[in-house]
Amino acid sequence: MALRLGDTAPDFTAETTEGTITLYDYLGDSWGVLFSHPKDFTPVCTTELGAVAKLKPEFDKRNVKVLGLSVDALGNHKDWAADIEETQGAKLNFPVIADTDRKVSDLYDMIHPNANDTLTVRSVFIIGADKKVKLIITYPASTGRNFDEILRVIDSLQLTANYSVATPVNWKDGEDVIIVPAVSDDDAKAKFPKGWKALKPYLRVTPQPNK
Repeated sequence: MALRLGDTAPDFTAETTEGTITLYDYLGDSWGVLFSHPKDFTPVCTTELGAVAKLKPEFDKRNVKVLGLSVDALGNHKDWAADIEETQGAKLNFPVIADTDRKVSDLYDMIHPNANDTLTVRSVFIIGADKKVKLIITYPASTGRNFDEILRVIDSLQLTANYSVATPVNWKDGEDVIIVPAVSDDDAKAKFPKGWKALKPYLRVTPQPNK
C-alpha cells in the first residue's frame, strides 16, 4: 500500500556507503530526506548526487539528514562516488543505500511498474522529527530534481509545524506568510504581535513570525 502524507515512515535497516544504517537511529531527532535514483552510473543521478553533496551544509543548518537510495550494489555505489566527485566537483558526503533486494523500494513504493518494472522512480520523502511523512514528490527517471525547491519546502514545513501559518505561492524563507483560517482575529492579536493585513477575512498576511 502506498505511503501517504501523515503516515509513519517505515523503519528499515539497510547497507549503505557509510555502513549499516537503521533509519530511525540514523535520523535521531532530526528531520530526514530519503530520495531514490533509478540506477548508478546514469547521467541525471550523477548531477543530483553532486548537487546534494554541495548543499549538505544547508541541510545541516535545518537539522535535516539526507539519505540516497539506488537498487545497485554497494561496490557500484563506491565506484560511482568517484565519478560524482570527478564530474560534479563534490565528494559524496551522505549515505547511499544499496537496495539490491528492493526491500526499501517496496516499503516506500518507489517502483512504478508502468514506468519500469525494476528501477526506482525519482521519489523524494521528507520525514519529520516525529517520523511522519511530511511530503512526497515523484519525478520520472528523465527529469532531474530541483533541490533548492526541496530546501524551500523544508523551510515551509518546519515553520508551519511551529506556528499557525501557511506559506503562499512561491514563498521563500523571510517573506510574509498567511495566518491560517482556524485562528480567530482575537487569537491572532496574541499570536502575531506584528499585526497583519487582511486582504479578505480568510486571507490575512503577516510577517514571518520567527524572523
